[in-house]
Amino acid sequence: MTKKTLLTIVGPTAIGKTDLSIAFAKAYQTAIISCDSRQCYKEMNIGTAAPTLEEQAAATHYFIQDRSIHNPMSAGDFEKEAVTILNHLFEENDIVIMVGGSALFEKAVTHGLDDFPDVPDSILNELEIQLKEKGISSLQQELIKVDPEYANQVDMHNSRRLLRALSLYRASGKKMQELRSGNEQERNFQTIKIGLEAPRETLYDRINQRVDLMIDNGLIEEAKSLLPFKELTALQTVGYQELFPYFENKIDLDEAIRLIKRNSRRFAKRQMTWYRKDNQVHWFNYSTRHTEIVQRVHKLLIDRFD
Repeated sequence: MTKKTLLTIVGPTAIGKTDLSIAFAKAYQTAIISCDSRQCYKEMNIGTAAPTLEEQAAATHYFIQDRSIHNPMSAGDFEKEAVTILNHLFEENDIVIMVGGSALFEKAVTHGLDDFPDVPDSILNELEIQLKEKGISSLQQELIKVDPEYANQVDMHNSRRLLRALSLYRASGKKMQELRSGNEQERNFQTIKIGLEAPRETLYDRINQRVDLMIDNGLIEEAKSLLPFKELTALQTVGYQELFPYFENKIDLDEAIRLIKRNSRRFAKRQMTWYRKDNQVHWFNYSTRHTEIVQRVHKLLIDRFD
């Protein structure tokens, strides 16, 4: 096996990607690149379900709590840093693992980002004022109206993503799908994508149980410590944004937890909508033994190189 290979593990939140990534890392004695757009922040531990210290000790991890919410990382930043790290890792390893729930970050590494047109400052300023005066709901409603397909894919609670999509639409009159060039960056490694899936009700039960566990583990206290920074992009995140109104006495705790579960389920649905469009993903049921998945993927690698 000589071809350098990036094994990417994808799937919805709470499906079990972290455990599988560690199984692969142990099998190939290699490192793990996290492509989660929130687990990279040291202030956000419980609410992002970041790998535990024990899990991190089982394999070398990159992009886990290695920066602050006050120094946000864009998809472009991640692409540059991750590709640099991968090139270094591939000097010693034939296989590296990448895992996470951010489809945009994953795409940035495997295919590169699209070259979007410049947006005039006047449009950006108009949208920033709209967000400040009318709230994120006005951006959500506008995006649903002008680009319903992208609205069904994007995290509708991420104001930065909404501002980006709407600014591009106002500047060009084109939807996101029309703006995506499809031009892929050449990489010096091949990519094999492994996906985990589960029946919807099973997945939703897992999500609800994980939210309950997060609450038990101290999510409320963690979110409360971040209340002064609630306007930061990083904190426009499921698990935090629902608790901020609770701290401000706008809703009760039961309602906040209900919203976290609901929004987590909606996020999982958007994730699967995105990944299902990728016919390069090799899908496995979440309950399949890790040893079996590793063996089947290893055979796939051997067959590809023969």
